Amino acid sequence: MKGPALLFISLLSLGSVVGQVSYTIPEEMAKGSLVGNIAQDLGLETKRLISGKARIYTRDSDEYIELNRERGVLLVKKRIDREALCRQTTPCALHFQIILENPMEFYSVTVQITDINDNAPTFEEGQIEFKISESAITGAKFVLERAVDLDVGTNDLQRYELKPSDNFALKVHNNADGNKNVEMVLQKPLDREKQEQISLVLTAVDGGEPQMSGTMLIVITVLDANDNAPVFTQTTYKATVTENSPKGTVVAAVTATDADQGSNSKITYSITNTLDDVRKVFKINKENGEVILIANTDFEESRNFQINLRASDEGGLTDSCKLIVDVQDVNDNKPEINIMSKSNVISEDAKLNTVVTMINIDDKDSGENGKVQCFISDNVPFVLKASTNNFYSLVTDSELDRETASEYNITVTCSDEGVPSLSSSVTLTLQISDVNDNAPVFERSSYEAYIVENNTPGLSIFTVRARDADWNQNARVSYILEDSSVNGVPVSSYVSVSADSGVIHAVRSFDYEQIKDFQFRVKAQDGGSPPLSSNVTVKMLIQDQNDNPPQVLYPVQTGGSLVAEMVPRSADVGYLVTKVVAVDVDSGQNAWLSYKLQKATDRALFEVGLQNGEIRTIRQVTDKDAVKQRLTVIVEDNGQPSRSATVIVNVAVADSFPEVLSEFTDFTQDKEYNDNLTFYLVLALAVVSFLFITCLVVIISVKIYRWRQSRILYHSNLPVIPYYPPRYSDTLGTGTLQHVYNYEVCRTTDSRKSDCKFGRAGSQNVLIMDPSSTGTMQRIQSEKSILDEPDSPLEVRLI
Repeated sequence: MKGPALLFISLLSLGSVVGQVSYTIPEEMAKGSLVGNIAQDLGLETKRLISGKARIYTRDSDEYIELNRERGVLLVKKRIDREALCRQTTPCALHFQIILENPMEFYSVTVQITDINDNAPTFEEGQIEFKISESAITGAKFVLERAVDLDVGTNDLQRYELKPSDNFALKVHNNADGNKNVEMVLQKPLDREKQEQISLVLTAVDGGEPQMSGTMLIVITVLDANDNAPVFTQTTYKATVTENSPKGTVVAAVTATDADQGSNSKITYSITNTLDDVRKVFKINKENGEVILIANTDFEESRNFQINLRASDEGGLTDSCKLIVDVQDVNDNKPEINIMSKSNVISEDAKLNTVVTMINIDDKDSGENGKVQCFISDNVPFVLKASTNNFYSLVTDSELDRETASEYNITVTCSDEGVPSLSSSVTLTLQISDVNDNAPVFERSSYEAYIVENNTPGLSIFTVRARDADWNQNARVSYILEDSSVNGVPVSSYVSVSADSGVIHAVRSFDYEQIKDFQFRVKAQDGGSPPLSSNVTVKMLIQDQNDNPPQVLYPVQTGGSLVAEMVPRSADVGYLVTKVVAVDVDSGQNAWLSYKLQKATDRALFEVGLQNGEIRTIRQVTDKDAVKQRLTVIVEDNGQPSRSATVIVNVAVADSFPEVLSEFTDFTQDKEYNDNLTFYLVLALAVVSFLFITCLVVIISVKIYRWRQSRILYHSNLPVIPYYPPRYSDTLGTGTLQHVYNYEVCRTTDSRKSDCKFGRAGSQNVLIMDPSSTGTMQRIQSEKSILDEPDSPLEVRLI
């Protein structure tokens, strides 16, 4: 039978829902019987009970009610005996909570157990005996043992019947506590001579359906005269005892008097309680009426005791009284901390006021001793909030960061307000789960890496490292080369990055002379979802290697012409013959050049400046010196190993060109010279006419040519050939070079077959001659032009 259900729901700010449902069922229901549809009464769906892992939480170890999640109903788990559960307490109820998770919720449920008439009234003893004097006056009272009925309400003991009722009548007194005192009253004087022993039957009847009863036999022995019964000085005594008082403590002393004398006035005291455990806790001294404590008293189990006392004389006359003993509470119980539901793991991105754990506090003491205050350890991002009925929720109070603290040991301490205060504590361990909230961070804000040119492709150059403060997969870092270009070429054709280790490898072999440095960006990305990343700039510097020999710029080595420097025989010591100009496209010490004279026709006549390449005379030129001098100059760089280039310098020691010509070559006039002269004159006239017409085109072409030359020089990364202006001053400390390099070219009329060039400086003559030429040349003096001679076969051009 299901009773009415009442539902009370109140919402709290803690995120948990508290509600109350009440049911009423009779005791002794069969196992599996329906108590109530909890899902319907709470307005919940059964899938919520399943997903929330609904369960019953009770403070007691015995569970009488079970929850069927699939049906959403409460069922009887095992037989419920109201008398064993609650004894005489009414109403009798079971209190428990329904706990749900995700999110955490709890509901309070009360199941009231109603009584059925399953217990008959019983007497502690099946037979009692009285010794009554025949002189007992009418109206004498004899206290009888009360019957005990474990049922309550209408099923409890309702009335007593005494049979036969010839001499005695039954009188029942209703006490304020609901109990009934039964007395047997003498209505007719006894006559021992007529009846020495009387047997009566006392029947106790309850009010249940069906009605049940219990009996006790009363055997009365009639004695001779004892006409005064004992009388207590008070009908009710009161005493106080502190709980946990030691055994043997005298709680109180009662006194009764008897007006008789002799043996009839000797009084014996006894305790008549039969229903409760009074006899197990107290005893009375039969002689003096002292009530003594024989067991521990616990305020939480019994707050007071009512002791029924009886005084009997030798003649069988009695009187009764009651002793009310109040138990005083002491603070002897620590608060009990019960974990109703808890989470062992919480995400670091959990919102504020997220419920982590729900606990219930119970202190069995009363008053100030039972008031409990709870708090948690400091410096944790959690707070303990009280709800109702000593329920607390542990909620987040600030943002969580797993990288700062990955685990919390939260100690919950509860103390009562007793003196001295008692406390208990429990430690909750809470793991913080990681979310991907930290991007990888490189060890440096930027990197510089160096690699020597001419490296092997695939060479490991450098390693970039980034660290991620997250954990596990969120902290796994991958390295990615970001797309970019170097001089229009994808950077991936230059370098590659290992995704796992961050090692940078060279994809190609680098050439310092083509590219000296370049930059690219590397991205570090974690394995979270979504992934986070950061990037860093890496500057790659190519280091030079001595892989280029020096290049001689002057004197120019031609395959078909012979270039000679003229030295007059009057030249003094230190006379500057010429200067070897060379460059090295390498850099640093690899481009530092030194000049040495490797071979010479006369080593005693010339020397080469080690640093500047200047060829000078080291002694006075004499007439004995050969006209034709051949010098081999080696140019070396400072690399390891060094590289070199050689240049041959022809020097003519002479004062005039004819002398030089006769020494270097034999020029013969071609027989066909005069025949070709007319052809060349006509060709020259046509060329001049063409140049005149295309003057503007030539100017534009020259500008384009200069522009292209400057661009080629800019992209080649080659050192700029130094330009030596007129009256160039040498700053190397080796002397002053004051020469004007003005070159005059003289060609024969048969210029298709000969190419002889003469150059003259302010104090120096330079001869450029093609050894295969068959024509003749003459020295051109500055004070007389060969053009002034009418029969001259030569053509002069300034360059």
